[in-house]
Amino acid sequence: MQIIVRLDVMLARRKMTSRALAEAIGISEQNLSLLKSGKVKGIRFETLAKICAVLDCQPGDLLEAEPSEDDATFLESA
Repeated sequence: MQIIVRLDVMLARRKMTSRALAEAIGISEQNLSLLKSGKVKGIRFETLAKICAVLDCQPGDLLEAEPSEDDATFLESA
């Protein structure tokens, strides 16, 4: 299963820049950019909660689970 980050979509809906969000939640623009691109291994719940508060959304609005080929192989062997 692959987790897709839809932060860019929510930023566009809220007409907010990455810079403004980064300042509001107290992280660097570079770290926010890595999160938006999905190049991070994880996110702290505290950070996710701050993002949701600022963007007035739920975690499910930002994260989406997408099945992968590995999932089918895993399920077959289980």
